[in-house]
Amino acid sequence: MSQSGVSVTPECVSSFNELKLGKGVIKYIIYKLSDDKKEVVVEETSQEADWDVFREKLINAKATDKRGNEGPGPRYAVYDFHYELESGEGKRSKITFIAWSPDNAGIQAKMVYASSKDALKRSLNGIAVELQANDEDDIEYGEILKVISRGGR
Repeated sequence: MSQSGVSVTPECVSSFNELKLGKGVIKYIIYKLSDDKKEVVVEETSQEADWDVFREKLINAKATDKRGNEGPGPRYAVYDFHYELESGEGKRSKITFIAWSPDNAGIQAKMVYASSKDALKRSLNGIAVELQANDEDDIEYGEILKVISRGGR
């Protein structure tokens, strides 16, 4: 359980383990807080390898505040990132955890996501790189590649 009292559902861990086994079945997982803000749940798993499709899902994520107003929403994501070494020595793969908390998201949503992140991360064994992303530029393919290829922030 996290500082915020949020727990992680078993599906979060089982989906991650499926991605980690690398059978190509899952390329990425997007996690969100349940509507009652008490659990981290799997919002979506996908086999889609196109980074831009994944990026758009994060950018278009929505959250609802206490008054029922919908706006941009934070998310957690795990992406099985494959890349070529600049030296030409082959390909690498790193399981990457992304905490997406757009600057224009509601303050309450950002606070709950920030205080719940560690509960999810502790449940997911095998993350190679962790990133905090707050605007669209932070999740451009080139920016992510720079961070991943040097081992994370």
